[in-house]
Amino acid sequence: CGGTKQSPINVDTAQAIFSPDLRPIQLSGYSLPANEQLRLKNNGHTVVLDLPESLALTGGYAQQYRAAQLHLHWGSPSGPGSEHTINGRRFAAEIHVVHYNTKYDSFTEAMVHPDGLAVLGAFLEVGHGENQYYHEILKHLLEIQEVGQETLVPGFNIAGLLPANLKLYFHYNGSLTTPPCYQTVKWTIFNQTMLLSHHQMSLLVSTLRSPEDNLLQNNYRPVQNLHGRRVLASFQTTPSVKHSPG
Repeated sequence: CGGTKQSPINVDTAQAIFSPDLRPIQLSGYSLPANEQLRLKNNGHTVVLDLPESLALTGGYAQQYRAAQLHLHWGSPSGPGSEHTINGRRFAAEIHVVHYNTKYDSFTEAMVHPDGLAVLGAFLEVGHGENQYYHEILKHLLEIQEVGQETLVPGFNIAGLLPANLKLYFHYNGSLTTPPCYQTVKWTIFNQTMLLSHHQMSLLVSTLRSPEDNLLQNNYRPVQNLHGRRVLASFQTTPSVKHSPG
C-alpha cells in the first residue's frame, strides 16, 4: 500500500483551494422500496451494505458512477475513529459510499483504472435523538456479530445516511483505504456531519467481532502524506480578509 496518492488524509481547510467548478453532488435512485432486500455483512474489518446498481451519481462528477456498496469506519468507546480528519480533528465515525465509473463493466474492472472509483464520505458524530436512517443498519448488527455473517435489510432511503447539503464538500484524488489500496478514487468529503444518538454510536463501536474474535474497533487507517496533492473545496473555506491601509 505504498504510493504517493494514498487515503485517508488530513484536510487542512486553510490550504484547501476554492473551486467554483465543483458542482453539487446529485444522487439518483437512492430511495429504495422496502421490498428490495440488501445484503449486510461483517467482513472482518467493517460492516458492508451491498447497494444495487440503480443507485448512481448523476451530478458533481464529470462522469457517471453507479453504487457498489457502503461501509463504516469507527473508533471505540474511548476515542473517535473517522479515517479523514479536518484540521487534525478526528470525528467519531465515517461513512463511505463506494461507486464505480459506468464506462466499466464492474467494480472489479473499474477499481484498477485512474478514473474508476468515486467515494462519498461523511463524518458521524453523537447528537441528540435517534437517526432513523442509520437505525435501518444498526438494528441488524447483532445478527452479524461474527465474521462472515450476513443478513438481509429491507430497502430504505440511502440518501438519508448522507448530509442534506450536498453542495459543500472537499475533493481530492486518493486511494482505497484497505488493501489493495488502489490509487483510483476521486474522493468527496462532505462538510456537514451526520448525527447519531449516543446509544447508536455505542452500538456501532461495540457490537461486531474481528477475525481474532475481539471487538472490531478502531478500524480506520492513519492519515497519509499528501505528497503535494491539491485538496479542492466547493465553498470558500476561509473568510476573505480585507486589508485596510497600514
